[in-house]
Amino acid sequence: MDIFYISETQAVLNPMSNSSSTDLIGDGENDITQQAYRYVWLDVTHEEVAADPDAWRSQIEELTGIRIYDLHLKDICNLNHPSNFDPAQDYELVVFQKLALNAEAQNTRDTSKKKMPAVLQRLQTQPVSFLLLDNTLVTVRAKHSRTIEGMRARLQSYKPKDSYNLSSRLPASPEDLMLRLLNLMVDQYLDLRQPLTTQLDRWQHALLDPRKPFNNWVALLDSRVELRKLEHLCEEQYDAMQELRDHFVDTYDATSTELSRAKDLLLVRTNDVMEHINRVLNHTRRLEASLESSVQIHFAAVAHKTSETMRLLTVITALFMPLTLITGIFGMNFAKMPWINDETGFKWTIGLMGLSVFLFLIALGLQSYFRNRDDRSDR
Repeated sequence: MDIFYISETQAVLNPMSNSSSTDLIGDGENDITQQAYRYVWLDVTHEEVAADPDAWRSQIEELTGIRIYDLHLKDICNLNHPSNFDPAQDYELVVFQKLALNAEAQNTRDTSKKKMPAVLQRLQTQPVSFLLLDNTLVTVRAKHSRTIEGMRARLQSYKPKDSYNLSSRLPASPEDLMLRLLNLMVDQYLDLRQPLTTQLDRWQHALLDPRKPFNNWVALLDSRVELRKLEHLCEEQYDAMQELRDHFVDTYDATSTELSRAKDLLLVRTNDVMEHINRVLNHTRRLEASLESSVQIHFAAVAHKTSETMRLLTVITALFMPLTLITGIFGMNFAKMPWINDETGFKWTIGLMGLSVFLFLIALGLQSYFRNRDDRSDR
């Protein structure tokens, strides 16, 4: 577990060992954390917590004086826990499902048996737990987390530039730091919008290609399932952030001007995270609707092609019906029939067949002519 002491101008990393696990966030008068630093960030991995959850909870209690509930400890250790916000009397717990990228995906579920495109196989998630204690933020995350490691590097390399430039300031509170991390995690989903759209275009071209029949239905079904899971994931994230925002509105004390400004800043950042989640959710729903429309158009095109084939077969059948009638009549076994003993009987029969075909084609032409004329009159 690593500890960051964060002030207005710097962030100091203090790797924590078991021998120095107490009094790092003490109440002593000469305690440097109380005099120079606004708050503390405790960063720990799932492996460290899962090794001995009770010992880790006792360690957090020694550092902050707050004991984590048993149910919340189980939620933190649960790698399949959905995004959720759960406030307690002494702290708040936020569980957020983030994308598992690169090395993070090694411990996620196996999707090799599914015939999905590569971009949809990237939709593997891992939970990150945030504990908001008194002037302390605790993050429990995977061993390889690009977002957390990027924020750690940014804090360690921070150099104040302009006091009037908000983008160059360190996070002002544990809540501010948590919302910045959440915003970076949601941005990973936003980065998938273009690859997902490109993959959808490929599906559409494959579904509507008349030269090559589409037969990759298993991959298409798996892709639809993954898009539906992404939609549910975004809905859970949005609900968790909405509950967090309501918690800030209901419980955050803003009696002074400075506290009111800090509260407004938190609400702005929370709304920004929610807006990003909503953009991913809307894009996912548009992809699902477009994919469903492509499937419907595909079946409509197949039905139209089948209808055209049946129409051609019907025309051929109707064309041979009078010919079959004529050959059936002259094939009857009667002793006396017209043209039976006549030398020109065969020629007359062939002429009658040709006349029947000619009259049938004229009837089709007239029908098509009147239909086109009615269409032009309607316009």
